[in-house]
Amino acid sequence: MLLPACSTNQSSESAGGSSCDTSKGSLVIGVIAPLSGGLSAYGLGIRNSADLAVRQANQTCAVPGYRLVLQPEDDQATPQVAAQAATELASDPNIAGVIGTYNSSTAQSVAPILAQQNIVEVSPGNTDPVLSMGPDATTAPKRQFPMYFRVATTDLLQGPYGAQYLIQKAGKKRIAVIDDGKTYGVGIANSFVQEAQQLGADVVTRERVGEHDTDFSSVIAKIRPMNPDAVYYGGEYPVAGPLSKQLADAGLPVTVMGGDGIADKQYVALGGRQGDLATGIGAPVESLPDSKKFIDDYTAAGYSESYSPYGALSFDSANVIIDALKKVVGSGDFSSSRRQDMVNAVQQTNVDGISGHVSFDQFGDTTNKILTVYTVKGDAFVPVETGTFDPQASH
Repeated sequence: MLLPACSTNQSSESAGGSSCDTSKGSLVIGVIAPLSGGLSAYGLGIRNSADLAVRQANQTCAVPGYRLVLQPEDDQATPQVAAQAATELASDPNIAGVIGTYNSSTAQSVAPILAQQNIVEVSPGNTDPVLSMGPDATTAPKRQFPMYFRVATTDLLQGPYGAQYLIQKAGKKRIAVIDDGKTYGVGIANSFVQEAQQLGADVVTRERVGEHDTDFSSVIAKIRPMNPDAVYYGGEYPVAGPLSKQLADAGLPVTVMGGDGIADKQYVALGGRQGDLATGIGAPVESLPDSKKFIDDYTAAGYSESYSPYGALSFDSANVIIDALKKVVGSGDFSSSRRQDMVNAVQQTNVDGISGHVSFDQFGDTTNKILTVYTVKGDAFVPVETGTFDPQASH
C-alpha cells in the first residue's frame, strides 16, 4: 500500500481505477518532501495524503483518458537535494504539477527550477513570505514565481499570532528568542520579535543554535542570567524537543513556544514538556466539517505513518492540481504547452477543501488566514485556540 521513498514512478491506482479510459497514458504529479531524516514525520504524512488524493482521482476517472501517477522525491530537508529532485521532475514532459516543498529553505532552490519549465507548484507547508512576495515582502511585495502557490499561511501572520497569545493570554513578559539559522526559523522568529516588542514584552536576548545540535548547555548558560519567563524557538521539533528538556534539566523550566515546525507529537517524544506551546496552520483537521471522511479514508488505505499536521493541506494541494488538470485536459490532451493553462486554472481555484476554503491571492498565497495555538498535554499537542491574527490587538 505504501509508496517507497524513491524516484521511480509509482502507481496510485486502486480497485476501480482499472475501469477508466487511460488510453492517453499517464500524467505525473510530483511530491518533494523530507521522506527520511528528522523531519520525515511531516514528509511521510505529506506524501501519503497526496497519494490518497491521486488514488481517489484514479478511482473516479477524474482526468479523462489519463491515469495519474504519484512520483515522490525525498529532499532530505536539504536545499541541494531538493534542487536535484526538482531537476529530475522538471525533465519529464508528462509532469503536470508538484506538491511541495515542506521546508521554506528547500522551496528557495526548487521554485526557480520548476519556474523555468512553468510547472505548477502547490506547497502544503512553506511559510516564509519571501517565497511569494519577494525580499521586500512587508514594504514592496512583488510576486516571485507566477507558478508557485501555497495553502499554508505565512509567518507574517503566524509569528505575530503566537506573540499575541504568549504575551496577552499566557502572560509572559520576558522572552528569550532562539532560532536555528534556517530560512523558516529566522523568519518566524523575526516576525515574532517584532510583534512581541510592539506588545511591550522584553526580548531579553536573541541566540542561535545549529539544526543538528544536540547539546544546548552553552546557549542555556547565556540565557539563564537574563531570567526569562518563556523561550520562543524558531525552528523545528528535532531541536526544539531536546532544547525544552535541557532547559528544565538546567533549572530553567520555562514555557517553550514555537511555530508549526514544532507542532508534532515527536516534539514531546524528544523531550518537549507539558504546557509548551506551538502555533499551527489552519484549524485542527479533526474540527473541520469534511475531516471525518479524509481521516477514515486515510485509515482505510493502510498507511503506517500518521497523516501529520500537513496531511489535510497536502491532500488539498494534490486536489488543486487534479482539479486544474480536469479543466485543462477536458476531453483533449495534456502536453508541456498546456502548463500556462495549468497555472491559470490553479490561480482561479475557489473550493472548500479538507483544510478549509482554498483560493489564492495575487501572490499565490492562500486567502485562508486561520491559525491555531496548541499546547502539550499528555504525549501530543492539543488545540487551545483557533482564530486569525488581529493587527489592532497590538495597539
